[in-house]
Amino acid sequence: MPVVSHTASDDANIHPGAAIGARAASPNGFQLALVTSTVYAEFHPDDAGLVDALRGHGIEPVACVWNDPAVDWTRFDAVLVRTTWDYFRHYDDFLAWYDQIETLGLPIANELPLLRWNSNKRYLLELAARDVAIIPTVSARGDALAEAVAPMSGQDVVIKPTVSGGAWHTMRGRVGEAAFAELLAALPRDLDYLVQPFMPEIVAEGEWSLMFFDGHYSHAVLKKPSAGDYRVQTDFGGSASLTEPDPAILAAARHALDAVAALGYRDQAYVRVDGVMTADGFRLMELEFIEPFLHFAAYPPAAEMFAAQLARRWPSVRESATLAAG
Repeated sequence: MPVVSHTASDDANIHPGAAIGARAASPNGFQLALVTSTVYAEFHPDDAGLVDALRGHGIEPVACVWNDPAVDWTRFDAVLVRTTWDYFRHYDDFLAWYDQIETLGLPIANELPLLRWNSNKRYLLELAARDVAIIPTVSARGDALAEAVAPMSGQDVVIKPTVSGGAWHTMRGRVGEAAFAELLAALPRDLDYLVQPFMPEIVAEGEWSLMFFDGHYSHAVLKKPSAGDYRVQTDFGGSASLTEPDPAILAAARHALDAVAALGYRDQAYVRVDGVMTADGFRLMELEFIEPFLHFAAYPPAAEMFAAQLARRWPSVRESATLAAG
């Protein structure tokens, strides 16, 4: 049966430890804006271990809603994007916020060019052109969707906006059925969409998420939907369990990150690689460089790994800690 969703939430050859900027040391310690949203304004419980680990490295994280006009971004030494889980609903404003951070010269992880590139899922087509195995994908404007899916008559497909998250405005159905046509007609016509065949392996085997920090693999979880659903997000009853991937899955994830680096985005502070294992091998579904749920609770050592990497990345951390102690 076709399903449509309108909610959002939960969602290499790189330079390890590359500094992305340095500012004058703060006498109050290194102040890090840990960027959130009105969806989850405070530190997310899954980030609790990261918050503690950052403090252990002399970094004081402060939760800041990205579009809160009361936030004085100039008081911070650096910016870390974490739970901006509503950015796709306010996309133009979010890009303007990027511009503001860039104008202020604030170091940010991930870097702004990578964040901009990753904010539109058409990046998948760029990666496919570099021999990254993705789920077969067609892109179309909302007012041209009916024409785009016509050759797929009888197929079970998933349609999602190119700028989206948490299964927002995502639908699944069989092309040609009356119910599918009704859902298709209900989608906003002024958005761009990706059309992909539904992968039954997601229901049968699950969806993989692999976490990397500075190009180094940390851990992975296998996410599965609840009975009768296809969405793995916890909002829809999905579950995730810490699972070690096969070498072939890990190699495919590294290949995807190498392809991103080849496009010029070599500095990758953090990323979650999502995909599904098929009879033809691992298929990339998404790369989450902006606001991935990183499953720190599933693997607590990852929080220290990430915090240590950030401390190396911003040279003024140690100097700020010295000033604060003095």
